Amino acid sequence: MQIDPSRHSAADNYKLLTNVVVPRPIAWVTSVNAAGTVNLAPFSFFNAVASNPPYVMISVGSNDAGQLKDTAVNIEATGEFVVNMVTEDLFAAMNISAADFPPDQSELAAAGLTAAPSVHIQVPRVAEAQVSLECRLHSTIPLGTNKVYVGEVVMFHLADHLVGPRLHIEGFAPLGRLGSPSVYCRSTDRFNAPRISYAQWREQNDQTAVPAENS
Repeated sequence: MQIDPSRHSAADNYKLLTNVVVPRPIAWVTSVNAAGTVNLAPFSFFNAVASNPPYVMISVGSNDAGQLKDTAVNIEATGEFVVNMVTEDLFAAMNISAADFPPDQSELAAAGLTAAPSVHIQVPRVAEAQVSLECRLHSTIPLGTNKVYVGEVVMFHLADHLVGPRLHIEGFAPLGRLGSPSVYCRSTDRFNAPRISYAQWREQNDQTAVPAENS
């Protein structure tokens, strides 16, 4: 089947895109407004995009009124945000934070969570999160009704039990987002497959012909 997005509604295209580009990591973003209220909201248009220096991106859509969401307003005003990662023990709190709270009410407080100070930026992180990334805004890219915010990671916060030898991360199992409207997945079922080199591939696939025996 072929589906041309130009012949379908934005809602249909969103449904298709978010059901096939899966799983997506969840950025649980803290930001602060001009009055000092801490906003907390989840976004699944999120990923790491560079490592030297480290950058992540989140894409924030407009609200139902066609205006910037609180997270976008706050990031543009302060140039700072924190990406907190969602593990299964925090799912209920994350779900609460997805509600359309007014800008003067903190989702962090409503979800019974604790704000912990960041090191390099003013925006706090979620103390209960096993992983948090302090970010300074690098650039903003308008994409249709969304805005992509690229942030440089200026500090990693990692639960002690996650960090193994040589900074290997062990036992971290964040949730992922699957299709709309509300399907999620766990990341506990895993397998390891070492990457092979071209030389190894050649060696494994060397089809050297064996001369046929004389009849």
